[in-house]
Amino acid sequence: MPITNQQVAGHAFLRQMYDDSYFPDHAVDRGKAILLRLCERIEAVRPSDLESLYALTQAATEEFNLLDSEFVAVGSEIETMAREWICDEFCFVASVYGFTEADAEELTASRDW
Repeated sequence: MPITNQQVAGHAFLRQMYDDSYFPDHAVDRGKAILLRLCERIEAVRPSDLESLYALTQAATEEFNLLDSEFVAVGSEIETMAREWICDEFCFVASVYGFTEADAEELTASRDW
């Protein structure tokens, strides 16, 4: 399903991670794909409240939890700056879909990175 939100379609997800050689592009590509799938799910489901949104973001967070092992396997990890950047992307997604009151911590509450 193609993304219909123009802000999302034109957004450079995880740009800072791509700009930092510590993070391998192929792993960052997988993170970007997780975020795009999250956007597709939001557009398909059209969550009506924060609880519904959080259910979707938690599923995406679980995917990032699994992805962290791929970073570690190549000598990298989702560390402090990467955590900030990824969480910023979750906040961006929530905001562009109208959930400006979403709590940044709740969006990725199940993270283990």
